[in-house]
Amino acid sequence: MNGQARKDLLASTGAELLRLRKWPAFWIILGTWILLNLTFSYLFNYLAYSSGESSRMSNGQPKEVLLQQMLPAAVPEVFTQGMAMFGGALMLILGALSIGSGYGWGTWKTAFTQAPSRITSLGGAVVSLAFVVVALVCVAFAADIGVASIIALSQSQSLALPGFGPAANGIITGTAILGMWTLAGALIGAIARGPALAVGLGLVWVLVVENLLRGVAGIFEPIKVITDHLPGTAAGSMAGAMRTVQGPATPGVLDILSRTESLIALAGYMVVFVTGTLLLVHRRDMV
Repeated sequence: MNGQARKDLLASTGAELLRLRKWPAFWIILGTWILLNLTFSYLFNYLAYSSGESSRMSNGQPKEVLLQQMLPAAVPEVFTQGMAMFGGALMLILGALSIGSGYGWGTWKTAFTQAPSRITSLGGAVVSLAFVVVALVCVAFAADIGVASIIALSQSQSLALPGFGPAANGIITGTAILGMWTLAGALIGAIARGPALAVGLGLVWVLVVENLLRGVAGIFEPIKVITDHLPGTAAGSMAGAMRTVQGPATPGVLDILSRTESLIALAGYMVVFVTGTLLLVHRRDMV
């Protein structure tokens, strides 16, 4: 990439970030994920712990285990557990809205006719989404550390923070999972050329289709090799690799692939989704 192309990409990225910052749906989606993350990771578990009764929300874990899972040292494991399904679904919506809305509003037509190239314009959108994912993961990590520290203080427990290794693994895991689903949403938005259909198709895939396929694989062995490497399976296995506590897992969290296999699969899907989105928009008419 030459100097001018780099400048054009940076300008497109800045413009896309400005658009996202001024878009209410953007903040609603990110805020919803932070709220859900704190609610399911800490609020319900704390209520189960303080009441002295196990509940479905705490997966029936003993009080001692619940408390340990709410301390700062456990944040890298805890905050990634909801990303495979619920967090991924929200970020898929963000990716689909970000790319698909440009067709509905006609902004892509304007941008593509004024920018040096379609790749530059769309590349700026992809880079901005990547920046958003990294920022969201870091904010979620910091928010969880803060809430966990408050719980630790209230229960006279250790305030020891997670080590660099576990913290880095947690952030990498979260970035890989949410990044893959965001780029998947971007591709679906480009395919559908609109936000509504893209969001619907994406959610059906995340919440229904993959689960059905994995169920069929249990009785029809030949398709297991395919279901074991689906996007949701890779994301769920990546989150599952962070688990240290035995017992029922959060919906969407799996142990089918190893951490290395999951990371390779997620990286492969991200490359495919980005390449597919760029090629599709580059070669196809706007109308």
